[in-house]
Amino acid sequence: MQNEQHKSFRVSGFTFIRNAILYDYPVVEAISSILPLCDEFIVAVGNSDDSTYDLIRSIPSDKIRIINTLWDDSLREGGRVLALEADKAYRELSGDSTWAFYIQGDEVVHEKYLPEIRRALEQYAEVPEVEGLLFHYLHFYGSFDFVGDSRKWYRREVRIVRNLPGIVSYRDAQGFRLNNRKLNVKRINASIYHYGWVKPPAVQQRKQQNFNRYWHEDTWIREQIPMVEAFDYSVIDSLRRFNGSHPQVMAGRIKKMNWAFSFDPTRKKFGVINRLLQGFEHLSGWRIGEYRNYRII
Repeated sequence: MQNEQHKSFRVSGFTFIRNAILYDYPVVEAISSILPLCDEFIVAVGNSDDSTYDLIRSIPSDKIRIINTLWDDSLREGGRVLALEADKAYRELSGDSTWAFYIQGDEVVHEKYLPEIRRALEQYAEVPEVEGLLFHYLHFYGSFDFVGDSRKWYRREVRIVRNLPGIVSYRDAQGFRLNNRKLNVKRINASIYHYGWVKPPAVQQRKQQNFNRYWHEDTWIREQIPMVEAFDYSVIDSLRRFNGSHPQVMAGRIKKMNWAFSFDPTRKKFGVINRLLQGFEHLSGWRIGEYRNYRII
């Protein structure tokens, strides 16, 4: 049923996914978290070794349309195959949609941000200079109680773009480009909750061994990824405790968490330079050398 709030514009959601069950992706929660804002949702389901297709079909919404895709596993540089899969989903969006809301399979939007996102979609719908919306990020790590707070985590990324010819996913599907240039975007007061580093340790280890194939050759993986049964979450430079609430759609997954992770947030593993850079950022809010695949207007 058409959402009443979309009176002058339409929103299409899109994502891609493969082996969601095998590698414990919260993709159902990801899709469900933004469905209230979308008039349609395209899911590119790659050739999987589990029942990912049935999992997506189980989501109770007639907004969702699944396309079956075949990943090119020979692409092993820079995560390029991920961008190609995102583009496959993007190209299936309805031509009459103004906005395209991209969500990755381990990203979730808290329901408290939906009114702010809806307001921004409406505010900028008739402002063609605004080509995308920029979100803040919370990167959860080890458990649902800690988030990364060092410079290794990206702080912002574009997740809503205009539905325009010429927009393509960039590099490893982290952001977008329009005719090979950065998008002009507005920053909004909403965050993406990234749960990619919250999985059972054994599953996280399997994911690391598999997922790095889309960036590196087997020799690099053998040298850099330990051949162990469980991922060692203790190897992290800095975390802070999360005292907020999680999205409602994550409640069941959080309740089922069956491994223990503890961390002392006062313990920091920084070298001298990183400690100085981290302190400067904390005081000023400015991250020196930050990579930005967008232009804030």
